[in-house]
Amino acid sequence: MTLAEIVRQLDLTILTPLPEVDQEVSSGYASDLLSDVLGKASAGAIWVTLQCHPNVIAVASLLNLAAVLIVGGSMPEETTLARAREASVSVLATRLSAFEIVGRLYQLGIRGDAASCVDG
Repeated sequence: MTLAEIVRQLDLTILTPLPEVDQEVSSGYASDLLSDVLGKASAGAIWVTLQCHPNVIAVASLLNLAAVLIVGGSMPEETTLARAREASVSVLATRLSAFEIVGRLYQLGIRGDAASCVDG
């Protein structure tokens, strides 16, 4: 499923421009710990978080994530959004909780990031 389709179907708020070429979302990852995301999320994933500070943009850019989806009605400051635009990171928002939006992403066919699965 593409990022634009997800935005449309879930009625997400677009805070920074979507890519000119619609991006396929490969998976989803939900975490508020930057180190966790750095170690486990894969390129092309949509990252669900309540964090909205500039370091989120750095992580998303480094990992080449499809987008950052900020939950719970939190809104990043303009300096964070400016950094996202400079780094071409798509930032989305929703008033829904992380639990609710992850469930809705799952209903759309977005599955957990396989890189985060650990055999055990």
